[in-house]
Formats: sequence, structure tokens, C-alpha cells
Amino acid sequence: MINTIVDIKDIHYTYTDPGHLLESIEKRGVAIAVQVNVREGYYECIDGNKRLSACQILSEKNDKFRRIPVVLMNDYSHAGSGFWGNTRNHH
Repeated sequence: MINTIVDIKDIHYTYTDPGHLLESIEKRGVAIAVQVNVREGYYECIDGNKRLSACQILSEKNDKFRRIPVVLMNDYSHAGSGFWGNTRNHH
């Protein structure tokens, strides 16, 4: 998993009424990153449709809501034995 910032236009998601999240995100920003899978040429929302919907509405008035934090759930490019520190096999 990798954390990064992504333009909302590059994420495929289902619009959902953001309800009270609209006001909260307007005041505080996105506190919890949206979970996405990387696809060829776009990102697919796994968790965070309401957050994305709120940001889409808010981005019409303020560009700062166009780029949001995401967690790339299916990108393991930095995974491997090096993650645990020493990459030498001592067996």
C-alpha cells in the first residue's frame, strides 16, 4: 500500500450524497485517505465514495479540493524482503 495525492478527475467512483461530510470536509479537508485500486489509466474507488462526492462538489468553488489523499491498495511496487530491513538470507 502506498499513500499519495491524486486528482479527483482520475478516480472512478459512484456519486453518493455526502450529507454531513460536505461541511466537515470543507472545514477540515479529507482526514482519512480514500482507498483506491490502480487500474490502467485511472484509479478505482474501493472506499470513500462520499468523501469523493463531497470533494467534487467543493472543487467547483475551491481548487484545493481537486487533489485528495489516497491509499493505493493494489500497488506493491515497494514491497518485498527489503521492507523488513536486511535483505540478505542468513539460512
